[in-house]
Amino acid sequence: MISPPAVLARRFVAGETAETAIAAGRRLHARGIKATFDLLGEDVGDREAARRSAEANERLLRLIPPEVERNISIKLTMMGLDISEDFCLELTARILDTARQVGGFVRIDMEGSRHTQRTIDAFHKLRRASDNVGIVLQAYLHRTEDDVKEAVARGDRVRICKGAYKEPPEIAWTKMDDIRASFRRCAHLLLDRGPYPAIATHDEGLVGDVIAYTREKGIGKERFEFQMLYGLRPRRWDELVAAGHQVRIYVPYGTHWFPYFYRRLRERKENVFFVVKSLVFD
Repeated sequence: MISPPAVLARRFVAGETAETAIAAGRRLHARGIKATFDLLGEDVGDREAARRSAEANERLLRLIPPEVERNISIKLTMMGLDISEDFCLELTARILDTARQVGGFVRIDMEGSRHTQRTIDAFHKLRRASDNVGIVLQAYLHRTEDDVKEAVARGDRVRICKGAYKEPPEIAWTKMDDIRASFRRCAHLLLDRGPYPAIATHDEGLVGDVIAYTREKGIGKERFEFQMLYGLRPRRWDELVAAGHQVRIYVPYGTHWFPYFYRRLRERKENVFFVVKSLVFD
């Protein structure tokens, strides 16, 4: 018997294979919406498993048709960051080389705080040789505004999000008003001077703030994009596209769907609201 979480996850995870994810990407493309594809998984502790993950991402990049846009998101712990940084960099550089060959782009996802600095350090090393790579920064961490300023100065492409991991109050804001305030500050910095920032949120207050801020500052809609999660607020995607905004959907796939799905429900009460609302009204 299929469990209730599995039934729900089907709405928010685009199947178990690259082919099913790409089919979802084609459907989004038909609506004028872009995609970034994510093979689910993290915290790999076996070299062969990390190699298989890297090879799967290279295969994905080759499978994505150019009209859908070859854009993927990866986690460095899936590439063996906890095994060896050099080993991780080797595998990730290979993915970036494949992406370059097919005209693709790779976004390095951010994980829990014990990986934050190591992820940024690895990104900086990869960035020296590649311009087709970006990073994710999490607004709920106290350090992130400074990280955003550094990224802007370096000309790095950033996706800013609230953050989806449980973190202690010593290093992260825990009250939503504080997280939203940090998000707005970081988003404004990126919109002012960052190269094509990705504003990743379902929070309508933050979406509205970005729209108002860019209108006030005369920042063109082509200079940034909104990003949202597959299955959440699909009507809003179409509304934003109809208003002339760039929209990209994070399309996860694979067999390791439970940690992904559970974390998003556990860490943010608002995500539970979005899930229920999407199931009932969209």
